[in-house]
Parts: sequence; structure tokens; C-alpha cells
Amino acid sequence: MQLKQVIIAYKARDAQSKRWAEICAKQLENRQCHVLMGPSGPKDNPYPVFLASAGQPIDLALVLGGDGTVLTGARHLAPAGIPILGVNVGGHLGFLTESVEEFQDTEKVWDRLFEDRYAIQRRMMLQAAVFEGYGPNLEPVSERYLALNEFCVKPASADRMITSILEMEIDGEVVDQYVGDGLIISTPTGSTGYTVSANGPIMHDGMEAITITPICPMSLSSRPLVLPPGSVVSIWPLGDYDLSTKLWTDGVLATSIWPGHRVDVRMADCRAKFIILRENNSYYQTLREKLLWAGTRVRYSNNHRN
Repeated sequence: MQLKQVIIAYKARDAQSKRWAEICAKQLENRQCHVLMGPSGPKDNPYPVFLASAGQPIDLALVLGGDGTVLTGARHLAPAGIPILGVNVGGHLGFLTESVEEFQDTEKVWDRLFEDRYAIQRRMMLQAAVFEGYGPNLEPVSERYLALNEFCVKPASADRMITSILEMEIDGEVVDQYVGDGLIISTPTGSTGYTVSANGPIMHDGMEAITITPICPMSLSSRPLVLPPGSVVSIWPLGDYDLSTKLWTDGVLATSIWPGHRVDVRMADCRAKFIILRENNSYYQTLREKLLWAGTRVRYSNNHRN
């Protein structure tokens, strides 16, 4: 990999993340690399400036923070095909990041990148847009939104909990009407996020599939669905007299949805690219450690392996 121009985004208002960013920027500049650096957070979005001001192709984005910081980076960088090296500095679970222990000797990390001693993992994303009315050839009334984890359609109110009524179509066919707290439309990557908290299935992040998970439905027969990646999921808000239904992308508010609008969600035409430094990288080990499965705490001997 050539490292002629690199983005460094660090978790906003996190001193440890900023300190690591400054160290890495200095090391890369000593290697004749041009560095664009800035904070990333709910009130800080450096990516439009990064992408607009880059005078040459961006070879790498180093994202220092937790999963939320990496999700923001993926939504902005995936359309440009920029690979992300995420490092868990100041984060919590860290499903999408390398551990900071793997990153202690940063000079060796740059050597590995220069010498192409790494792997690239491509992860499926979703895209969504809002349409008014019914018809396959309508122009959207919103911008296109991207999500690496999930889209969520649910109401939001400052003073009370609102029950939503949502009609769902798959490929133009009405499948069900859900009464409850909302719906999650997830990628395999997002199956270990909000989806698993709502009792959705865990899917291997190397798959291509779409999961629909109801949030606290008022029907015991409402169950998660797993769809092929070519499916188009359409969500209509019904009975929304308070105009409170929202579309959320990776936990961030995207836009409001009005009665008569529908949200179409489908597989995106771009993928997030992640740099993997860990040797013997194991998805199942990540599940065991991050979700604290019993096997990580209580070990029984399996003499049949001998």
C-alpha cells in the first residue's frame, strides 16, 4: 500500500484518542505522507472537508475511537472506496476495530502497510431513501442515506413514548403491519448491534443478507425475517397523527418521515473496506469475547479432542 495521503479521524473530546492521532500524524509525515486530521463526533464531521480538500487520492483512513466513530467514517468513506483502519481508543465493545494492543508499536504498523502485510475485509452496507406515494419510478424526496449496521424506523418524542404503526412491503408485496416500538433493517455486520438487543439473529459478517427485526411488537407472532440481499424493503408509517416517525441510520437521526411517505431500503452499491492487522483473525473469537459467552468465563475440558 502506498501512503501518500492519509486521513486521521479521532473521537471528539477524547484526550487519549487525540494524543494517538497526533503521534501517528507525526510518524506518517516523517515518511513523506500528507495527513488530514480532525475530530469526529455528534457535533464534528470532518469527512466532507477531507474529501473536498484532498488534492490526490486518499490511500487510508485511520479512525481512532469506538464503533460509533468507525460507523460514521464508513458511511462517508465507503462510496470513495477508501479503506479504514479502525483502532479501539476510548471505545467500548469494539466489534469493528483493532484492539489498541495491536497498535502499540505504530511504526511497525506503517511498515506492515507499506509491505502489504495485511488483509482487507469488505462488508455489505444498506442504502435508503424516502419516497412520496406509490410507484417504482418515483424520484426520492430525500437524499440517499447509507448504513453499515442498520436502519431503524421508529418514532421519537421528547415527552412520551409513542407506539408506531408500520406497514412493511418486500419487493412490492405487503408482508405485515407492525404495532410496537419500530423496525430495524440490518446488515450482517449490524446483527451484533441494535438487532441482537431486540432478539434478532446473529449473522456472520461475511454474508450478504438483510434482517428485519421488530422492536417490542404487540404481537407474539411478529418474528425477525432474514432476506436475500437483492430484496427491497419498503416501510410506510400509518396512523402517525403526531408526525413523529423518524429514520435513523446507525443510531443517528437521518430524517423525519411523514404520512404518505415510504422508506425504501436495499443493499448499497458500495461496501465498507476494513484493514485487518490481526493474524488468525476469528469472527467466532470476537463473538465469544465481546458478548461474554460462557465459554470465555467457565472452561470445561474436552478430553475427546485428545
